[in-house]
Amino acid sequence: MKNPTLKNLTNPNFGKPPDTQNELLMKLGEPHIASFNYMVNEGLTKAIQNLSPVEFVVNERRVKFVITGECRQRNATYSGKFLIDVEWYVDGQLQQPFTKDLGNIPIMIKSNRCNLENLNPEKLVKHGEHEQEWGGYFVVSGLEKLIRMLLMTRRNYPIAIKRSGWKGRGSLFSDVGVSIRCVMQDETATNNVLHYVTDGTAKLMFSNNKVLYYAPLCLLLKSLCNYTDQYIYQKLIKGFEDDLYYVDCCQNMLRLIHLEKLHTHEDCKAYLGKMFRVKFYECPSWYTDIQVADLMLKKCILIHLDSNEDKFNLLVFMTQKLFKFAQDKCQIEGADAVMMQEVLQGGHLYLQIIKEKLQVWLSQLRRSFESLALSTKFKFAQTDILQAAKRTGGFEQSLRLFLATGNIQSISGLGLMQDKGLCIIAENINRMRYMSHFRAVHRGSFFQEMRTTEARQLLPDAWGFICPVHTPDGSPCGLLNHLTMKCIITDTPDQKKVNNIPIILSEVGMVPINYVSSKDINNSYVVQLDGKIIGYLLKEIAPKVVNKLRLLKIEGKEVPHTLEIVLVPFKKIKAQYPGIFLFTGPSRMMRPLKNLYVDKIELVGTFEQVYLDICVCPDEAYAGVTTHMELSKIEFMSNLAQLIPMPDCNQSPRNMYQCQMGKQTMGTPCHNWDLQSETKLYRLQTPSTPLFRPVHHDEISLDDFAMGTNAIVAVISYTGYDMEDAMIINKASEERGLAHGSIYKSEFVQLDHESSYFSRNPESEHLAKHLDEDGLPYIGRRMIEGEPLYSYFNGDRSMYVVVGFKGKEECFIHSIKMCGTFAAKSNKCFCITYRVPRNPSVGDKFASRAGQKGICSQKWPSEDLPFTETGLVPDIVFNPHGFPSRMTIAMMIELMAGKSAALHGLVHDATPFRFTEDDTAINYFGRLLEMGGYNYYGTETLYSGIDGREMSAMIFFGIVHYQRLRHMVSDKWQVRSTGPVDVVTKQPIKGRKKGGGVRFGEMERDALISHGVSFLLQDRLLNCSDKTTVNICIKCGSILSPITVIVKKSDKSHLVETKKSCRLCNDGSNISQLQIPYIFKFFVAELASCNIRVKINCENI
Repeated sequence: MKNPTLKNLTNPNFGKPPDTQNELLMKLGEPHIASFNYMVNEGLTKAIQNLSPVEFVVNERRVKFVITGECRQRNATYSGKFLIDVEWYVDGQLQQPFTKDLGNIPIMIKSNRCNLENLNPEKLVKHGEHEQEWGGYFVVSGLEKLIRMLLMTRRNYPIAIKRSGWKGRGSLFSDVGVSIRCVMQDETATNNVLHYVTDGTAKLMFSNNKVLYYAPLCLLLKSLCNYTDQYIYQKLIKGFEDDLYYVDCCQNMLRLIHLEKLHTHEDCKAYLGKMFRVKFYECPSWYTDIQVADLMLKKCILIHLDSNEDKFNLLVFMTQKLFKFAQDKCQIEGADAVMMQEVLQGGHLYLQIIKEKLQVWLSQLRRSFESLALSTKFKFAQTDILQAAKRTGGFEQSLRLFLATGNIQSISGLGLMQDKGLCIIAENINRMRYMSHFRAVHRGSFFQEMRTTEARQLLPDAWGFICPVHTPDGSPCGLLNHLTMKCIITDTPDQKKVNNIPIILSEVGMVPINYVSSKDINNSYVVQLDGKIIGYLLKEIAPKVVNKLRLLKIEGKEVPHTLEIVLVPFKKIKAQYPGIFLFTGPSRMMRPLKNLYVDKIELVGTFEQVYLDICVCPDEAYAGVTTHMELSKIEFMSNLAQLIPMPDCNQSPRNMYQCQMGKQTMGTPCHNWDLQSETKLYRLQTPSTPLFRPVHHDEISLDDFAMGTNAIVAVISYTGYDMEDAMIINKASEERGLAHGSIYKSEFVQLDHESSYFSRNPESEHLAKHLDEDGLPYIGRRMIEGEPLYSYFNGDRSMYVVVGFKGKEECFIHSIKMCGTFAAKSNKCFCITYRVPRNPSVGDKFASRAGQKGICSQKWPSEDLPFTETGLVPDIVFNPHGFPSRMTIAMMIELMAGKSAALHGLVHDATPFRFTEDDTAINYFGRLLEMGGYNYYGTETLYSGIDGREMSAMIFFGIVHYQRLRHMVSDKWQVRSTGPVDVVTKQPIKGRKKGGGVRFGEMERDALISHGVSFLLQDRLLNCSDKTTVNICIKCGSILSPITVIVKKSDKSHLVETKKSCRLCNDGSNISQLQIPYIFKFFVAELASCNIRVKINCENI
């Protein structure tokens, strides 16, 4: 492993774009780009081939290459035209095809349809991009939108599951079933579940347009293939003749089909077609019941298999596994284990949405053509189909809406468990935050609402694939995870190599499925390739064949190098259902390991890893048992977890906290500040490189986006202002620029009328010091609330208009960009970016890289702070009570390491597991301190800054890399006297921007009561909130029954007067007034609507 270096100080080419991009950083966007490239290269073609055909009776242009930076700067969408060629037939005769433009659809950055593809760093910088741009996202309305990667059930593998909710699916249904998520080559997905019914039968669940249906197993088996009952029976019980219960169940299921008078293959298909004709409305009216059944079997039953015979064989396998599972003869597998999961990539989801939109467009074309056919002038010609196509719209808006909101409106549901939250904004708060989005995998919003914790648990099979450290605390804990650094997501393999696998297996002893006997099945493993049963392999030769296939996989010439080989062995105890399962499809998680037999790198999958023996280091290997070894000791951590200095010396929660706080740090999110138009960006003006850092810090070039400050820290309880994680900052250090930051805010201004333009009124001379001749402010000008911000000439009203600055905070004009559109005519628009300086202030949040977060409690004068013998004054005073309870030993080591690095001009490696109990880190850095003339333990003698006396205690003193978090008092302070109230409750609204009130909760209530000032509660919760006066009837105790009645003063007079009366008592003499919270009146009215009467005891009023 390499050592970290201060390469930016010694590199003569620093500041120049490198010749090639960083491979580690490029891998961040690789799975997203690969899935999008598959969509445009192969997926769309396959999706169109699988669309249901629709049958019915009846100026000058210039090409301009747009770069993503342009779209970001002017809030536009980076998109390209989506053109389709439509073939249409009349009575089976091909007519003249035509081309239809379905609008502009967003294009993924750095895909093979993007103008940035294959550009070297120098050209990327020339186009205003970062030299290490890795892509993998979309630009929609100027925002970088990322399709979230979701963890889905492993494709094309029958999983034994037990769910209590299945009992409610029908009469006699049990909680036992075998589920399979079927995925076609065009990534169309659907779920089938073979349910065990307690009367000894089985029913298959399938869905169409989000509606679930259940069909008897034998009805489907007889519909799939024209086999006799005897053949079906023999297939079902082959190898299970000794299981009398299962044999009886198979006989009973076949018998029940005949009781329904369904005797032949045609009878069963006709019955299915008759039942489902109304559900498949896309079928033409002249389709027979058998044709409808064929369509149903193709679109809903095991859709990943093309042949009905293959579907028949897999259903038989699922039935055998189901009854073994129902009889408790094999283990439950479950869908929450990582070995049973894969990743839904953005490009594949995008492909599914486009395919469904194309199918909807075909239906629109049919309806449009049929409406034209009703016209008397209709002639069946080329112009008619073109006119019908012209009437149909595209789906440009729906795709933009999907990426902008993350919500989909799908007819079929796309095999997902959610239709919201599928897209996120790739927030660029800092480099760590930006990187983490591209490696994040989410379990799904459905599981966030579940009360059980099964989906959140970190199981052993996740080792090496899911980072155990990098997950947020709170509600998304365990659901939002991150892939480890070396974990890859497989791409679509070469189909020729996949086709070679059955041939190779046949050559080494695999028996085809139709040539195996019952005797051989009992002594053989079933062999499945991507959910298709291709044969059986004898137990005796199975391990050798698997090893042979593994060697071919490592070479990658005859079979894909991403092939996943799983041998689930037969065991005498209850275990997982045995077999040999081969997976070659995309979206699987794999990671590199060293194969000890051939000493080469092999990619291993999640399911495959469970049945391998893997050691971490050579000392743990057992000859003849251990098969693989980890490439390094830190392979199980994500990118962000590997940036923590010596996490093996910290308490585990502190490492989790650092992964979260690292993503909230002010740093250097970008280099092209003048080209940015994001709503808000945080910038640390005076960053520094850490002197104690892991090697991974250099591998991903994090110094190019620095995000921290090296501070001199004294661990001493010097004042009362550093209790409870608070910290004191040296006022002189803050004035010299310690952790000084800025916020960049951008806003767009667009004029209402096309005839309007930006200009300064020449008659208003006082505007010259504020605005330039073009009506826009000067670059670098300081802005204060109320000052002129810009001026324009209103063409509609023929007058000059000056707009003032409305910001509450003092800021500076950083840049102004005029923004255009692709339209021939458009309203004038510009983007203005403000720079808001932010010095550290009391209440701002800071944290070390060991998860030691703290609030700045005071900026202490430098002359009052303690100083060392050499005259050093600390930048930060840290309370020593923060170490024992948090157990962040890594911060203590960093304090010594940073001090020794500064003394000797070194940079130390903070990669975990480098030191041992025999060779400790403290001893190593302590000796370096001794060599520099300092105390071995990192302590120093300090002198009081107040009276100059020497302190009796030795003070721990050194250098720590501190992070300034984006949580600042200037953004969060809130005060209110009077302001807007809620229309319904009459209480102050919430929200700082709206002028809302400060929340007064039960903890604040308890605090006032405990301080003996409980009368203040009346002021806070009544007088300053929703105090109101109501009428109350003393007699009946109701506040709803008193009403105001209008009566005449006399019969002869037209004058009227108002009187108060109780509707319940018919008396107005007992009505009085009472001051109560309005919310209580509202509550009483709601209870009354539920026929509940509230009576107030008026005796003490």
